[in-house]
Amino acid sequence: MKLESVVYAIAGVFFGLITGWIIGSQQASVAPRASMPPVESAAPAPASSSAAPPGTPAPAVLDQAKVQALQSIADKDPKNAVARAQLGNLYYDAGRYPDAIKWYEESIALSPSDVDVSTDLGVSYYYNNDPDRAVTQLERSLKLNPAHAKTLLNLGVVKAFGKQDLKGATEVWKKLVEVAPQSPEGQQAKQALDSLSSAHGALGQ
Repeated sequence: MKLESVVYAIAGVFFGLITGWIIGSQQASVAPRASMPPVESAAPAPASSSAAPPGTPAPAVLDQAKVQALQSIADKDPKNAVARAQLGNLYYDAGRYPDAIKWYEESIALSPSDVDVSTDLGVSYYYNNDPDRAVTQLERSLKLNPAHAKTLLNLGVVKAFGKQDLKGATEVWKKLVEVAPQSPEGQQAKQALDSLSSAHGALGQ
């Protein structure tokens, strides 16, 4: 029996929980997104950070008033990356991932060094059933910040669940434990690695 089959048989429930912790990071979860600075005269999006695929969060009700306010700002200021990121956040929370992707892509085009928006875009690709683009975008995030904990955690989940690449997920999570062992993300990665190790041991029994 292949290791992958044993891992999923023994640790499937655990990984389901891990996915909820990690990928559902736009909601109030274990791995919060860095707060976005508020856009002047518009209510900011929720201040939790940054993908149906495993761990897809339950959608929230879309706040049309906030959408309209931010849309007005974005329309008046074509170079306002923050308003576009916040629109992405609102649509993400509502489970409207194609709309979230649209606004995150516009935001990152204006502010290409924003690792949080880049990571949220990658997670949105995953939730939109496009794990290949998710991996590519998350790897771009790591070029901006190789030690970005939320990116490493998310990349491991996408590799494990979106690509069925447990070896790749293990490598990413090991790096996370090395660079941020005491962070919430590092602790979650350690639990995932321990679960994989236990499954590997079961394979040899």
